[in-house]
Amino acid sequence: MKLQPLLIAFFASAFVFSQEHSHKSSRILVFPDVPGYRTLKTDLHQHTVFSDGNVWPTIRVMEALRDNLDVISLTEHIEYQPHKEDIPHPDRNRSYELALQEAKDHDLLIIHGSEITRKPPMGHSNAVFIQDANTLLNDKAEDSFAESKKQGAFVFWNHPAWHPQSPNGNPILSDFQKERIQKGELHGIEIINMGDYAEESLALALEHNLTIMGNSDIHGLIDWDYTEKGHDRPITLVFAKEKTQESVKEALFAGRTVAVYNSLLVGKKENLTPLLKACIQIEKAQYINKTSILEVTLKNVSSSDLIFENQMPYTFYSSSPVFTISAGETKTINIKTLERKDGLTLTLKALGAYVAPKVQPIVEWEIKVEE
Repeated sequence: MKLQPLLIAFFASAFVFSQEHSHKSSRILVFPDVPGYRTLKTDLHQHTVFSDGNVWPTIRVMEALRDNLDVISLTEHIEYQPHKEDIPHPDRNRSYELALQEAKDHDLLIIHGSEITRKPPMGHSNAVFIQDANTLLNDKAEDSFAESKKQGAFVFWNHPAWHPQSPNGNPILSDFQKERIQKGELHGIEIINMGDYAEESLALALEHNLTIMGNSDIHGLIDWDYTEKGHDRPITLVFAKEKTQESVKEALFAGRTVAVYNSLLVGKKENLTPLLKACIQIEKAQYINKTSILEVTLKNVSSSDLIFENQMPYTFYSSSPVFTISAGETKTINIKTLERKDGLTLTLKALGAYVAPKVQPIVEWEIKVEE
């Protein structure tokens, strides 16, 4: 009988261990593919103890698998190394190598990346799809960016509205950044970093044709910094031709992205509108008895709560013109068409989405009425 507590403890430990390594979360990130492209969920700005983060690289892989991500990059500061006395690593590629090893048996792409860290006005930038992080370590920032370009890297400007870089909270496009853009050494910009969405950064993205990015910039644990606070991690949706590093890189350079944080979606119109359209499926469209009130049931197949406002000439019956379809849930709206129709165009404004500062996209679905 004395063995019974030991056996219980053993099986309990085994259960916990299996749960910890199941790589499943209670709330995974899900977004549908769009016509012609696969929708890949990425987080290309993360840190570990190999720069100023608090976890080992393997944890970042496990977190990504739990969140159902497709692509990640561990972008360690190559200049800023606060843990180097405890974890000396002369090879700046080490974090990437450990993550790559952890992910080898999983369907997760690990992109080689590093963060180029300088004081304003140069600020912080991530170079991803690099070949060797060590050669990015240079005295002059210009040389680091030139080396990134030489390696074929995609480079984006991190948290441009971050107050240590910009005291008034607005991004400052310095002559340094302008020169990098002109030389083809800066290709994207973070619109969303951690919980911050900067409209001014979106304006810069549109003005200079920079790829729109959203990333967690995680240093601690995703569970502690996001999940336990009721948030999803910020991510960049990349619309790629296939799930390969080459295809992800091509899509980033082409600017086919949408930044997502909870129910906030930000992207260029040509990318965001097809995504929103794909997120909503028409499950039912049928008139109620002999009335001219059309009952339409919509299903949200994404992991973001989506907020819409009616933009049709027809009003709703017994419901508000503004409504939310929760992630993975359905919503029935009743449309007063005044006369019975064979079909109509459902036209809604996506209130939680932006294609420009304060500009929300209009999305249309063609509905065929059931008999």
